Amino acid sequence: MTLRFVLDPELTPQLRADIVALWVDVTNAGGAVGFVAPVTADKVRTIADPTLAGIADGPDRLLLGYDDDRLVAMAIFTDPRFHLKRHLRVLTRVMVHPDSQGRGVGEALMRTAAQIGRDLGLAALHVTVRDGLGLDRFYRRLGYREVGRWPGAIRVAPGDDRDEILMWLGLSEDQPQQTTSDSTR
Repeated sequence: MTLRFVLDPELTPQLRADIVALWVDVTNAGGAVGFVAPVTADKVRTIADPTLAGIADGPDRLLLGYDDDRLVAMAIFTDPRFHLKRHLRVLTRVMVHPDSQGRGVGEALMRTAAQIGRDLGLAALHVTVRDGLGLDRFYRRLGYREVGRWPGAIRVAPGDDRDEILMWLGLSEDQPQQTTSDSTR
């Protein structure tokens, strides 16, 4: 495996199609990236098109991971679009192709995202995680802290509501790494 990351690639029609294909594959393998399986490319494009417009037209930024020339991972640095939050970004649509999971790609993606955040002068990164899949354990291993929950915020099916877990990673040395809510868990 030859893993490399690219920040802010040109969003060609082929790359857009590759991103949608990755999104479909991740969702249909059970990934929590905005849909519930089964999903089609047409359905994913309803969210992917405006998401990619936010990247192409700014202010969001795209990080892609490649194994050789194959797209295997992505994360979006989503600007909160609020002037008092310019110092942080929300990582959205964090995904690794099912064939590449369990090989360290997700960890490399998140560590690269954290380094880019530091290079950009950001104070923190924030992710939201669908409860019930164990994803919060993955982020905790990387230094993220749970800072809140929205009970039942995600309805994956009638009668199957999941908490949305809010997780945070301080990027600067002077950022506190533990909050009061963390210490009670």
